[in-house]
Amino acid sequence: MKYLICAFFTLSVANLFAQKKETFDLATYSVPAGWKETSRTSSAVSYAVTNNQKGTYCQIGVYASTTSKGNVQADFESEWQELIVKTYKPKTKPELQPFVSENGWDIQGGVATFEFSGGQSAAMLVTASSHGRCMSIVILTNTEDYETEIEKFLESVDLKKVETTSQPAKNNPVNNNVDIPPAIKTAFAFTTSNFNDGWTSTVQEDWVHVAKGNLTVLIHYPTSKIDVSSMDYKTISTNAWNTLVAPRYANLNNFVQLNGTSDYEKPSLITADVTDNKTGKKVYVALFKKGNSGWIEFITPDKNSFVQAFGIDINKVDYYNTPTDAWDPLKRMADYNKFAVAAADLKGKWTSNFSGMTQYVNIYTGMDAGATSHSSTESFQFTGNTYHWELSSASGLVGNLKFSGAKSDGKLSLLNNWQIHFSDLEGKPKTYNAFFSCVKGARLLWLEDSGYPGYTAFGKKD
Repeated sequence: MKYLICAFFTLSVANLFAQKKETFDLATYSVPAGWKETSRTSSAVSYAVTNNQKGTYCQIGVYASTTSKGNVQADFESEWQELIVKTYKPKTKPELQPFVSENGWDIQGGVATFEFSGGQSAAMLVTASSHGRCMSIVILTNTEDYETEIEKFLESVDLKKVETTSQPAKNNPVNNNVDIPPAIKTAFAFTTSNFNDGWTSTVQEDWVHVAKGNLTVLIHYPTSKIDVSSMDYKTISTNAWNTLVAPRYANLNNFVQLNGTSDYEKPSLITADVTDNKTGKKVYVALFKKGNSGWIEFITPDKNSFVQAFGIDINKVDYYNTPTDAWDPLKRMADYNKFAVAAADLKGKWTSNFSGMTQYVNIYTGMDAGATSHSSTESFQFTGNTYHWELSSASGLVGNLKFSGAKSDGKLSLLNNWQIHFSDLEGKPKTYNAFFSCVKGARLLWLEDSGYPGYTAFGKKD
């Protein structure tokens, strides 16, 4: 029963908006013929049908909208705990359905089975989020007999378009000084991330746009347009500024370039007061890079706003005494290039390659003492809810390498949009933490065995 329900549940969620008949809160819908309204309060209305001869039932509950937790993933998790877990106590996590977005609403669905009156029932939850509001529908049944009625009900639901409110939703603050641009359309389900600390990331053509209050950060995608042929890091920084920043601004004033620090991982930092060509506003811009952070652009109303938010005053950086961790607030912004994973996004082959070599020299003679190397390739081939995994490696002395490998096939399920459960990897089930990061025109899939910290990046192989 569960898998049949999932099949039509996915279909109906994708067509969630249609005709209007009855209204409750922000939802209008058509009640299936023969179903009775069993309860109505200010917080919910429910409808049910039963067949006493067969001992079957189906119940639909429409719940009043509440304040959003900031995004549909957080809303779904909260609603699942409140509306499903507390009352019905399913023994498994919900099997999530593909995320969709319609008419300004982000929609997430999930289903799990639970024990009821000595038999098995299914609990389905549809949660929709839009502009700080969250609304849910709960469907309970112990039979497939009402599949058509459920599908038609969901297809009839129309959710009223919600305008942005004056009150900020948690993790998705209203931004009065900096406009958060709409994310570009991609083939991936998630193009916006709302973080618990108030930052919001959206996917753009050449960068990830990150904003909170009057602060904007652009995480620029890697590009070959920057001339890096010089051995001088300050020259490279200037080239990066001229390529990534300068074309979008005018009226350059107070241009300052960091002279350097004794840090083993030299930071690059350029700051200036400029005028935004698009908005005409005067802003303070800083371009930063350190280690593997990539080029990150900070845009604030003025220098003081930048210093207050990130703790660095370029005019007060001391070559010898500025600690390494002083740069962490700037470098950490690269971590906001992070987006959730939907099952449909995984389809295809994803690979990761690693190689390295160590050369040995005799300390007495200076002669070559040989070399060791290691290379490995790991791949996932995702097809629907199944996968094929392979790992192959070669290591040892050059000229006498040892080869090894492993592979397995199994089923996968998304425990949520940040975790993937594999039925068999190296002979046992495993759960991996997962997220996407963006590069221009593509994404990287980052996977981490939940039992062993450390993410590995996988690129999609067409």
